[in-house]
Amino acid sequence: VQLQASGGGLVQAGGSLRLSCAASGRTFSTYAVGWFRQAPGKEREFVATITRSGVNTNYADSVKGRFTISRDVAKNTVYLQMNSLKPEDTAVYYCAARYTSYSSDIYSEESDFRSWGQGTQVTVSS
Repeated sequence: VQLQASGGGLVQAGGSLRLSCAASGRTFSTYAVGWFRQAPGKEREFVATITRSGVNTNYADSVKGRFTISRDVAKNTVYLQMNSLKPEDTAVYYCAARYTSYSSDIYSEESDFRSWGQGTQVTVSS
């Protein structure tokens, strides 16, 4: 599957952005999807993940309560709604996907994912 991340931009602290991860192909509903981010000079880190069913999600502690991951099967798209943004959320955000046979499998490690999007820049000003 090929992934296209979009929706990044420049926003003031406290603002919101919604990132989209659009997938090619008809079987995106069989993929678990995750969002990761990489800030300048730092390692890429896990942000959020969702099962293929969309029922189960998991978040990094740093974004819990502020970010929401969701998916629209009909649109072959996974979203990351980011609210109450902070300057420390500034990073390039990547979506990633992994095929799974099980609707409840959830993944949060980079090595779990096989397909990656190109990244979208999010900059939060103070």
